[in-house]
Amino acid sequence: MSTSNSTWRIAAVAAMLLAVSVSGFGAVRNNGKKKIEFTTESKEARDYVSQIVSQIETFQVGPQTTALAKKAVEADPKFAFGYYLLATTAPTPAENKQYSEKAVELSKNASDGERRYIEAVLLTRAQKFDEAISIFLDLSKSYPDERMVQMLLGQVYTNTGKLIEAKNAFEKAIQLDGGTPRAYTFLGNIELLKGDYGKARQSFNAALARQAKGSAPFGPNYGIAFAYIYEGNIKAGLKQLEAYQADYASSPQQQNFPAVFIWNSIARLHLEYGKPEDAIKAYQKGYDTIPGSNLDEIQKKTWLGRLHHGTGRALAKMGKNEEAWKEADLIKKMIEENGKEGEAFWPSYHYLVGYLKLESGEYDKAVEHLKQTDLTDPFHKLLLARAYDKTGDTANSQKLYREITEFNQLTLERALAYPEAKRKLKA
Repeated sequence: MSTSNSTWRIAAVAAMLLAVSVSGFGAVRNNGKKKIEFTTESKEARDYVSQIVSQIETFQVGPQTTALAKKAVEADPKFAFGYYLLATTAPTPAENKQYSEKAVELSKNASDGERRYIEAVLLTRAQKFDEAISIFLDLSKSYPDERMVQMLLGQVYTNTGKLIEAKNAFEKAIQLDGGTPRAYTFLGNIELLKGDYGKARQSFNAALARQAKGSAPFGPNYGIAFAYIYEGNIKAGLKQLEAYQADYASSPQQQNFPAVFIWNSIARLHLEYGKPEDAIKAYQKGYDTIPGSNLDEIQKKTWLGRLHHGTGRALAKMGKNEEAWKEADLIKKMIEENGKEGEAFWPSYHYLVGYLKLESGEYDKAVEHLKQTDLTDPFHKLLLARAYDKTGDTANSQKLYREITEFNQLTLERALAYPEAKRKLKA
């Protein structure tokens, strides 16, 4: 029940893998521009999709987006792209699969561009990146004015580490329409991966200058915070997250998902950079947003577990080992009491115990537990690498440090782990 990957999950919702041109949609294309023809005669379906496009491009995705996608397919039950959008915004994997299959089926009777675009996106989601890139490149030649092709091409290139090509694609998208924040955010992400944190902030600030009134976009706000963390300017990173929390709390997004994830990020920075007492306060403020929220009982219980998890780590940092172990025992009890549903949280228990063992100087035992954590998480890897270092196992610690520096998903965990791993490889 750690906070690991919680930020990533929110980011995935805020910046889902969907890119539609905000500058125009429909079968009729004006001014001789070469864009994909989407196969529907329903004006209502087009209008709903235009609204979805606007929400995605301005980072305002939520339950209302799914509702609009449902209205689009109700207006035209044969609209392949409508079902593609419904799959993209679906709240569950089962619904995503159902609507994706329907989109593929209907796309057989759609225009060639619509069919191939849907095919390429689904290949991307299946992580068949080379096949997807091939189709997107063909589409970009056939439809040079289609912004959404450049947006998806840029994302796939980013996922495969081809940052120059990704940047070129996003810059082409901005040339076609630079009025919304999303492409600038993706450019900022590329600069973060390249290590040019000043340029990253410029792109994220350009995104914020284009944000919709009343919105609180995750990507550029966290991107600016990440840039400061990579530079070691934790005070500025905290200031950015605190300002974002204030904006988020007064935005409609707070109604869809409480600001707990921002408070937990603030807590993580306090915890890992010398202020565990402030970390405990931030974890509690985060959890205070949960009881009155519209989250289901399982989610509420999970966030309660994260509160105890973070508190336990903070107590360990304060040298209050007995109190920290009470939190660990409570986490263990919660997992055991939830039977099969609790089994998925055993790695987070080992993360907490490994953290406590590492803080108390029991390095061999720390290694034993940290090896059972989520080692796709770069911060978990960092803890294990630290423990290996303490036991004198330089080979294994260096291997983990190298893997951390090669990790290319922009999460808080990467921002916390990357600078130290990079320094340790140089040592």
